[in-house]
Amino acid sequence: MKRGYLSQYFTGVAVKRLKMVETNPERSNQHEINGSKPLVNLFGRERLRDFPARFVWLGGENEGISEEGRLTWYDSRANKPHRSPEYRLYFRKNPVMELASEGDLLIVAKKPDDSVYIIVVKANSTLENQLLWLFGVPEQVGFRFNVESIEDDKDLEVDFAVRYILEEIGLSVEEPDADHLDSLLERYLGKGFPTTTEFSAFARRTTPVEVSPIEDPDDALIHWMEHEENLFKRLERHMVAQRLEQGFSSNGITDVDGFIEFSSSILNRRKSRAGKALENHLEEIFRTHKVTYSRNKETENRSKPDFIFPGIDQYRNPNFPASRLTMLGVKSTCKDRWRQVLAEATRIDVKHLFTLEPGISENQTAEMQAHRLQLVLPRRLHETYKPKQKEWLMDLKTFVQLVKSRQ
Repeated sequence: MKRGYLSQYFTGVAVKRLKMVETNPERSNQHEINGSKPLVNLFGRERLRDFPARFVWLGGENEGISEEGRLTWYDSRANKPHRSPEYRLYFRKNPVMELASEGDLLIVAKKPDDSVYIIVVKANSTLENQLLWLFGVPEQVGFRFNVESIEDDKDLEVDFAVRYILEEIGLSVEEPDADHLDSLLERYLGKGFPTTTEFSAFARRTTPVEVSPIEDPDDALIHWMEHEENLFKRLERHMVAQRLEQGFSSNGITDVDGFIEFSSSILNRRKSRAGKALENHLEEIFRTHKVTYSRNKETENRSKPDFIFPGIDQYRNPNFPASRLTMLGVKSTCKDRWRQVLAEATRIDVKHLFTLEPGISENQTAEMQAHRLQLVLPRRLHETYKPKQKEWLMDLKTFVQLVKSRQ
């Protein structure tokens, strides 16, 4: 295991598509997965009884549940020495497996502590695409297990894309250099959260890696976002701990509503902060490159595109050629919300959308292309997409060159 790499979280995975007999209770009540020989590479040949597992089901946008459970690994022919072994993985009935459908992706992932993640992913989804890339699994997955060990050639460094996917399946990723981050945040402790603009500027000033937004805006943006994310998590941890120490009770009565409201405020702040941080860093890139733009200015039907190039005045001038106008929507995670961009800035036929979401499914990107929406991502994230998708994707440097040529 190497800290900061995928092997810190998983040692090996087995991947297959689920058969009807494994998902349809009318066809089978055994709650078993036929292990066959490939799973022996993960679990060995000895019987393992009731070892811990987390079951995770991942569907579409914001659709997911998890359940703690137990597994038993055994040879169903152990008492028949004259026959070849037939290994099975037994699980108790649980909500995750009840949601599984024929053809869904099943991932059996073993962790360094020998506990197991059982992940069921909706077929042809973006999450399926992301997990296949994460574990280095061949694109064509059938109804037999493919087993992949997390070795040197597949031991990915936990960078922005890897961290994003691990958090999507509910894993908490270790924060790097926590003591150093805490020393940076001393100015904010006890003072509440700073504005997103202030915090983004602070993140850029303190980014530990030397970056050049002029020479390599894609790399600069990723480093800024990673650093701000780490800073934010550490600051949030301090502030949440302080609030929990105060407790949620008055006169001996627990304030359940107050706790729920506090929890909701944390989630809402995380979501809004990530999007605003991305806009802030993009704006800095545009300023550095002397690109003219307007941010969050109203166009038709009260819509406010994130960025209009060369500016809102040109957009509102009917004599300014529409061919020289560009619109950029910004969504840190795309999911199904990309369609919102289509209704913005109607003078502009081809919309551009910037996102940090790795490995969006081919179905989704094909639909984007059909609606004349161009996806823009930092160049490093292009590697999480399929070869045909890469031919179409645009990176930030190319987008900056485009808007400069039109202004």
